[in-house]
Amino acid sequence: MKRAIFPGSFDPITLGHYDIIKRGVTLFDEVIVAIGVNSEKKYMFSLDERKTFIEEAFANESKVKVVTYEGLTVDFCKSVHAEFILRGLRNPADFEFEKAIAHANRRLSTIETVFLLTSAKTSFISSSIVRDVIKNNGDYTKFVPESVRVK
Repeated sequence: MKRAIFPGSFDPITLGHYDIIKRGVTLFDEVIVAIGVNSEKKYMFSLDERKTFIEEAFANESKVKVVTYEGLTVDFCKSVHAEFILRGLRNPADFEFEKAIAHANRRLSTIETVFLLTSAKTSFISSSIVRDVIKNNGDYTKFVPESVRVK
């Protein structure tokens, strides 16, 4: 079975993330959306909310699983027998950042990183932009799956 993890904080999941996951399930038998827990980071949405947003967005996709994890991503990959890390690239800055992480991961393991370019219509969307729109009472619904709703 070809299993990939798609790691991130997903605070919140965006249409860009959604697109990468949807395309990832065409390449892998299973995509595990792995929500990393970083106690030093301040999140807008709780871990449970972020997990629920993703689970609801992919409720009809049996090849997508949603879990949380702590620690090194490569260690988590080993624990769930994932051979691949799936990452999305929006721009050259993303590439440089992700390339360095991919090289480090390869030094620590045999896990391969697979990059997908984001679609042109979602390449400008980031979770930080979405959070800023939410904080300023803007219409964030244009940037996230329907499962993401602010109370």
